[in-house]
Amino acid sequence: MKHLLAQRSLVAVLAAVLAAGPAGCDSKPSGGSDPSAGISPKVMADALHAVMEADRTVYASQVVYRLQDEEEVVHASEHWQDEKALPLPAQMFRMGAERVAGTTDAFSYGLLSKWPVNRKNAPRTELETAGLDSVAKDPSKPFYGRETLGGVEYFTAVYADVAVSPACVTCHNAHKDSPRTDFEEGDTMGGVVIRIPLR
Repeated sequence: MKHLLAQRSLVAVLAAVLAAGPAGCDSKPSGGSDPSAGISPKVMADALHAVMEADRTVYASQVVYRLQDEEEVVHASEHWQDEKALPLPAQMFRMGAERVAGTTDAFSYGLLSKWPVNRKNAPRTELETAGLDSVAKDPSKPFYGRETLGGVEYFTAVYADVAVSPACVTCHNAHKDSPRTDFEEGDTMGGVVIRIPLR
């Protein structure tokens, strides 16, 4: 619980910093040493992703894998509420994204894939498709771009979503709706897409 509260607090702080004045798309704050200039959307996106990736990795390896696969005391399930089970890591991620969407419009994020188990998680824009292709080829390099959606220009970043534990691989490979069943630990399974409006 403390971990989730800390995450929400950090996200709120980062959102406030972005709202104070994002500058350009480079990695350095504009205006030299002027702290009132804010931070760039790229730096903001990278910081947000660092928190998201850390939380997902910890949940997948220290909660799901440990309790389900090592200690065998509870299982993770797509139908976690009905089965009194743990939510899958992707479900935890989505619930966090939905909660953030209800509290701020300073950024949004989601988990997309070229091989989605749920079709809603397929890429919907040209930039999302290009980003997923790029991180699939080289997971070490995030993909950055700009796109206009609904008359609003966004800085959009795509980061590789890598299978960090055997639980990730087993779930995707065994799922009846999965279009791909040959994932291995360490494979890129999709991408985290972070979108920041440029105001």
